[in-house]
Formats: sequence, C-alpha cells, structure tokens
Amino acid sequence: MKYYIVAGEASGDLHASNLMRGLYDEDPGADIRYWGGEKMDAVALERQGYSGLVKDYREGAVMGFWEVFLQGRKLLRKLRQCQADILRWKPDSVILVDYPGFNFRVAEFAHKQGLRVFYYIAPKVWASRESRIRKLKAYVDKLFIVFPFETAYFSRKGVDFIYKGNPLIDAIDQSDALSESRAAFLERTGLDDRPFIALLAGSRSGEIASMMPVFSELAAKMHAMPEFADYQFVIAAAPGRTEADYDLAGNGSFVHVVFGETYSVLRHARAAVINSGTASLEAALIGTPQVVGYRTAALTFLIMRNIIKIRFVSLANLILDRAAFKEYLQYYFTADNLLSELRRLLEDGNYRSRMAADYAEIRRRLGGTGASKAVARAMIAEMNDGSTI
Repeated sequence: MKYYIVAGEASGDLHASNLMRGLYDEDPGADIRYWGGEKMDAVALERQGYSGLVKDYREGAVMGFWEVFLQGRKLLRKLRQCQADILRWKPDSVILVDYPGFNFRVAEFAHKQGLRVFYYIAPKVWASRESRIRKLKAYVDKLFIVFPFETAYFSRKGVDFIYKGNPLIDAIDQSDALSESRAAFLERTGLDDRPFIALLAGSRSGEIASMMPVFSELAAKMHAMPEFADYQFVIAAAPGRTEADYDLAGNGSFVHVVFGETYSVLRHARAAVINSGTASLEAALIGTPQVVGYRTAALTFLIMRNIIKIRFVSLANLILDRAAFKEYLQYYFTADNLLSELRRLLEDGNYRSRMAADYAEIRRRLGGTGASKAVARAMIAEMNDGSTI
C-alpha cells in the first residue's frame, strides 16, 4: 500500500521514522512518501531503496502564534504544495504526525478527497484549543495517542482512538547511545574527559535564538565559579543546523557544539538544561538530572498564558501529574535561576535520587516496548478491514 506521512519537526521525524520501520515490517510492499527529515529518509533509503522525501521539515519550521503569523504566506505555500502532491500521488492513507497547525489543514483536505486519514501523536487539545476536537472527529478516521493520561480525556470527548504505548521507549532503548562507552563517545566527538552540562536549545531557528543568550550567560557564570571551573558545556545541536546558529561569542573553550548526538550527550552529561518538549521526556527515560527552561516571543507567551490549561509544560511532569524537575518559563528563565538549580542537581544526592525514582515511575506508566510496530499493525488492520489488533 501507499502511505503519505507528514511530520513537521525533529520529534515528528523521529517518531515517524520508527513508525515507517513498523509499516515496512508489517507491509513488505509499503511505498512511503513523506514530509519529514533525515531520520525518515534514512529508513526509506534502507527499506525501500529510494527517498520519498518531498520537503525537509527544517526548511522554515516555526511554532508560536506570533511566529506563525509572521510566516503565514510561506506556510500557505507549503500547504498548497502538500495538497497538490497528495493529489498527484494518490496514497491509500495519509498519516499526520503531531504538528497540528499545518496537519489539521492537511487532514481536512485529505478527508474531502476521500482518503483514509490517521493522526499519530495527538495534538495537545487537552492543553489548549480544545475546539480542535471538532476537527479530529470530522476529518480523522483514527487517532493514535501516545500518553496514558490521554485515554481518559479522549474517551470523555468521544474521540475514536487507539493507544499502543509510547514510541520513545523503543527509540531510546534501541539507540546505540545507550551501549556506547563514555571513552568511545569522547573520542568520537573530540571532547575531553572533563565533566559536562548538556544544553538543549531545540531545533527551530527562533527558539534557538531565544535560548542561546541565556545558555551563554549561564555557562560563563558557572565556569567562573572555582568549584565548577573544570566543567564543560555541550550543546546538543539539532541535525541540519550549523555552528552559526549557536552563537558562542565570549564562551572560549569550555562550550562545545555536538550535532545529531542528543541521546549520547544526555547519557554522559552530569545534568542538563532543556528546552521544554520531547527532549525533557527523553532525558527522563535516559536518566539525566534536568531542569527545563523555555522562552518565546512576548506576544506568544501572553496568548499562551491565557489559553493553556495545564500545570506543566514538560511531558514527563504531565505524565506524573507533579513536578519531577523544575520548569523555568519566560521571565523566570534566567541564568541565575538555572545556575541555582544546576548546583542543587550536582551537589544534593538525595535530590537526584528522588528525581531518579520519579523517572522510574514515568517509564513504568508509559508501558513496555514495541509501540511503533503495534501502531503500524493497527493502521494496516484499519485500512484492510476496519478492525484493530
């Protein structure tokens, strides 16, 4: 069968690539065309022998109300390109991965063309913009959710869904990063053996530009403290970005950039400062002590503050429904606040132990392995006869 997948950011590229592996396993004749990134492309080249990439998500990916408004014309052109490509290719199903601002419009279009529409990784309507549930019901044939707390919510809202666990468990447990020795990692990346703090600024140009000044100030202040003078700071940079995206002016030799090695950087770091998102859950599953921080455009934050209905922005804290780690947002996202929390993470053994216990509970709640393949099997069953497995 022919599958058309649309993923619009780094986390979508990761989850879609693992879903693609499941689709190829369950349907040896699968032909997959996609909007995504290098992870999806690598799977397609390996399994079907050619690239099905239409558009790389890194070409202008944006988030936030104000940022989307500023790039509205570009997004509209991309949407029309996607719609035209779907019409030409005539897939058996369209699979949308998160990225709701764009993908809801694709869902409406595909549905009106009579195509089967699956939505993988639910838009976060439980956090904001609950009115989108109407679109889920109208344009999506089956929703595939990935968090245990979503089951009760979507049941109450009358949305037809399937839950097969969380694909991050597979992505992390199967990663080479978890078996590679520290010595091998350091040799491969050119880092020395000093302890380091991981810094994760996200994958979009806007959020990187917003996070980096605070990261730079944090690194300078911490490096100036005698007890931390030997520490390094390693930026886990997004694939496809360049060092120019991560302005390191004035940080000397104690700040380094490593591209496409997020899991390895997290595994070998003493602690991490993380832009809220999928990476905070990845750090919890890997076991890295962390503090989350986030800053966006002032207008975007003002709008978000008035419509978001959840207590936390980090997925790991949402899964627990309590704070496993601190979150510093917008005006509280300062070098001084981050430094204070990092010192506690490094110096307070009991604090780290409590966080590790919370991490174990998060992993338990997410369930076991095999989610991506189970979702692929369920999608194929839906396409064949409407039943689920």
